[in-house]
This record gives sequence, structure tokens and C-alpha cells, in this order.
Amino acid sequence: VGPGLLLAGGLGAAAVLLGRWEVFASRGMGALTLAIILGMLVGNTIYPRIAAQGAAGVGVAKQTLLRAGVVFYGLRLTWQDIGGVGLAGIAIDALVLASTFGLAWLLGTRVFKLDRSLACLVGAGASICGAAAVMATGPVLRARAEEIAVAVATVVVFGTLALFLYPVLYQMNAQWGVIPGGEHGFGVYVGSTVHEVAQVIAAGREISPAAADTAVIAKMVRVMMLAPFLLALSAWLAWGGCRAGAAGADSGGKLCIPWFAVGFIAMVAFHSAVPLPEQWVAIAIELDTLLLAIAMAALGLTTQAGAIRRAGVRPLLLAGALFVWLVVGGAGINRLLG
Repeated sequence: VGPGLLLAGGLGAAAVLLGRWEVFASRGMGALTLAIILGMLVGNTIYPRIAAQGAAGVGVAKQTLLRAGVVFYGLRLTWQDIGGVGLAGIAIDALVLASTFGLAWLLGTRVFKLDRSLACLVGAGASICGAAAVMATGPVLRARAEEIAVAVATVVVFGTLALFLYPVLYQMNAQWGVIPGGEHGFGVYVGSTVHEVAQVIAAGREISPAAADTAVIAKMVRVMMLAPFLLALSAWLAWGGCRAGAAGADSGGKLCIPWFAVGFIAMVAFHSAVPLPEQWVAIAIELDTLLLAIAMAALGLTTQAGAIRRAGVRPLLLAGALFVWLVVGGAGINRLLG
């Protein structure tokens, strides 16, 4: 186990450190995105020579550490965060999530003829919280490493595009008034439609500190919906909705509960009920980021560039269609419910 885990750990730690650099942070490139990039660089150059010795440790990193990272991701949230956006913000987040994921499944399988698991992964990344959602959804779908990598790549492409687009949209909104509520209302729009947490922070800061604060709260409420989403997806799989043979669907149609999603909810409840020192929470969040970065690096190590090339342009087309929906449809939802 040692060699592979040590390699993934080193890459994950490097990604965390790089994610703090302004050149990456200002572009919304967080530790998870950088970890899979580093993992793929090593995975397509050096790692194949030591894959036999490192396979066991890499497997532990992308399975056990990933699930632990999803559980402790709950420390970022409390039930009290919901009060920051109110019932309207919750409704906006829920409708954006449901409509985006539903559209991903419909377009992905019917129009772009993608494998259903890949369509679901691209949809999860766009509708919830980017790379973290893709990683959390992967085990439920029993998705292949290259499918997860492709879905994460779509998050990087269109999440980065959002950093440049949303400040322009804010200036346009100031003239046209499509989204009500000024900086607060536009912050909810950013948080409910931009992919990654890091990208939400970066886009919000380009508008104003007030917009950034509201955007992060709205995004955190959206992240909180990850666990019920995973439970619902698992139930859907048990009824044969997404992919034959996927996790949660066996020959008997038995429901397989993703227990790490339950752990995520329990961690949110614990953090909400028990007043922990802020310094402890900050340290725990840093450690959790490291766990997820290690898992993402391990994923990159086992992803071959050729597999991504074989996926072709269709996943990007799907992600592009979802991005248009998030920008346009998300604006409509925010106007209707805001």
C-alpha cells in the first residue's frame, strides 16, 4: 500500500500548496482541479513504470480516502447557513440542481448519445459543486476513472469561462435589472449557477465583497444538497434509472445506500449542534481538502490521456449546453423566485 499512497499523498499535498498561489486562486483553480492535473501528468509519464507496486495504495486513496473526504466535507456547513439565503435561496438552489441534472441526463443520453454514467457525472459536476460532486457521484455510479476525469475537465473549462462571464453579466444586469436584489441577488445567482466553490469565490470577488459573501453562502446551501442527491440517485439506480449494473442496482434491484452520504449529513448535524472552535474547524477543513486532493491525484494517476481523447467532443458539448442553461435558465429561476 505504501508506495502508491505516498505518491498520491505527495501529489495531493503539492496541489493544496499550489492552490494557495494567487495565480491559480484568482482563476478559480483549487486544490482538487490541480490534483487531477498533476496526477494525470505523472500517470501518463512516470507512473506506468511503477504501477504494479503502487496500485494497492492508489486504490486506497481513490476509494477509502475519497469517501472519508466526502464525510468530512460536511464540516464546511451548518444548518444555520441556510438562514443566510432564506427559503427563496433554498428553492432557487433546488430548482437549479434538479433542472440541470435532469437536462444532463436527457441531452446526454438522447441527443449526444453518451454513456449514461458519463452523462450523470457531467450533470452532477454542473448542477451541484463541480469536481467534489463528480468524485462523490463516481462511486455511486461505479464510474470508470476516465469518465470521472472527463467530467472534471468539463468543470474546469466552463467554470473558468464563468469567471470572465459573470462580472460582465453583473454590469449588464445593473442596466437591465433581470435579476432583482442588487449585489445580494446577483450573489445568489452566482452561487446557484457557477460550478466550483473556488470558482464562485473568484467570480464573486470580481463583483464585490458583498456579492462574494452571499454567493458563497448560496453555494454552500447547494453543496448541502449533495447528500440527498446521492441518496436519491442511489434509489433511482436501484430502479434501473441510470445505468444497468451500477452501484445501487444489482440483479435483485436492491437499494445500496451510499453510507458516506449519510456520514456527510451526520457531520453537518454535528457541526451545527456542537460549537467547535473556529481554529479546529479550519484545521479539519484543510485536512479534508488534503484527503480529497490525494483522492483526486490517485484518480489522475489511473487515467490515461488516450481514454479522454476517445471520449471525444460530445461531453464538452453536453457541458456547454448545461452551461448555457445555468446562465440563462438560472437567471430565469433567480428572477422568478428571487
